[in-house]
Formats: sequence, structure tokens, C-alpha cells
Amino acid sequence: HVSWYPEVTTTISGYLYPAFSFFKYTMLPALQHARKSLQKEALSLFSTKVETVKEVVQCIRLNDLVDNVGAVKKKRRVGRGIGSSKGKTSGRGHKGQKARSGGNIHPSFEGGQTKFYKRIPKRGMKNSNAMPMLGINLGKIQDYVDMGRLDPNKRPLTLKDLVDSGMVKNNAIDHGIKLLSGGKKRLVTPLSLEVSRASQSAIKALENVGGEVTTVHFNRLALRALLKPHKFDVIPKRARPPPRLMTYYRSYKNRGYLSPQIQMRKLLRARPELANQQKPKDATE
Repeated sequence: HVSWYPEVTTTISGYLYPAFSFFKYTMLPALQHARKSLQKEALSLFSTKVETVKEVVQCIRLNDLVDNVGAVKKKRRVGRGIGSSKGKTSGRGHKGQKARSGGNIHPSFEGGQTKFYKRIPKRGMKNSNAMPMLGINLGKIQDYVDMGRLDPNKRPLTLKDLVDSGMVKNNAIDHGIKLLSGGKKRLVTPLSLEVSRASQSAIKALENVGGEVTTVHFNRLALRALLKPHKFDVIPKRARPPPRLMTYYRSYKNRGYLSPQIQMRKLLRARPELANQQKPKDATE
């Protein structure tokens, strides 16, 4: 628009106004309508193509499994020339212990001075005479009786019966089984048990319901013969307890099988006719 030439401006605007009005009110709506129609056709064509394309499902196979990019880093090869940055001495330097094959230094090495674990005092000990027992509670035994895995009428129930019921495993018994009083309130079945050890509360709880317990010594051979008799052609004779354990198994308080009371009970059960015999009178009478 040239404002300093009013006559030129009037002449140009007079010629251009009809053309501008024709474009604005006639051509522009037609172009906009054509544009919208083209957009609709393009959308319809696209939708029909999408409907006709079938979905491709790719299944993962063993031969298609690969690591992610960068998950595996290649190891740098040494001794392949100076251009590889690890050539000649391969990053080990010149000579010395650590440059040799297998020349690593032990982590505890302190340059020749006394090592740290030798400077501190010793603590504790390992008892070579210890015989750790596997503990079994009375409540657990009662549960297996209720499930029908243990026969309460069998006398006595040995360690083999406990293993066959699934209560314990063979490899869990190192030196024997100790009877404990856990769950004694649930115990209602009078059982006859033959175990390696028994606590005083467990003995009392079992005898209160009419049961009985006998503690028997098993060395490693006798324990293996009891738990795995199929591996023996002839079952070996059970060894007597060593002197340090003889006091335990001779005590009736522990219900040891070498105590006179337990041996008498075993004898009367094997020969009940002896119980009816009267004691012989003294020769002085």
C-alpha cells in the first residue's frame, strides 16, 4: 500500500478488490471443501487397508533367543601386537612375580610380616567327643499316630519306624534321636519308644499316659544296621556303650537299657511265667 501516492492507491485498489472478493467468497470455500473431501477419502482408504491386513504373530523359539545389544562384552585379547593396546607384555609389566603364569599373591600375604589371623589369639574349641542328637517332640509323634503313619500297638517303636513313617530322614540322623517334651499336652496315646536319649520331662509325660521309653546306645555301625538292614547279610551284634556313656545307660532315671529295672521289665515281658513264681524262702527259716 503506497500511502504517498493516493491516486495510484485508489487505482490499484479499484482493480484488485473485485478479484479479491471473488477469491474470498467463491474459490476459497471450494478449495476448503475439496481439501476435506480428500482427507475423508484418504482416511477411508487407510481404514480399509488396515482391516484387510492380517495380524502377524511372531513366536519365540530357542534358535531366536539372543542377548540384548551390549549385554555381552567381548574380552580383550592380549598379546596381539602394540596396536591392540595390550601387546608385548600384555599389561603385566616387566618381569616380577605377578608377571609370571600363576604368580598371584595370596590375599592374606602382608609382605613377610606375621599374618593377621596368626596375630590374634585362638578362641573356642571343637569337642571331638560330642554326639549331637536329632530332637523329636512328643507332639509330632502324636500327630503321626493320628495320621496313621505310626502303629501305636507295636512295641517298641524304634528309630527305623520313625524313619519309615517319614518323620525324619536317614541322612539327618548322625548319632541318634533324642526324645523331647514339646507338644506333650497333645499326647494321649500310650506308646513304647526306643530312642538314643530322652529328656526327663519327656519321660514323665509319656509315662503319665501309660507309655514307656527306653534309651539305647547305638554306635555308627549299629545305627546303620538298624536303619539300613538290607545292606547287611548278617546283622552285627550291637556294641556296648563306651565307659564315658556307661553311667547314662545304667541309670534308671534316664531309663537306660542296662539298668536292672529295664532289664527285669524286658525279661518279664519275654517270660511272663516268671512273674507268677514266688520268691524262694531263706535257708534259715
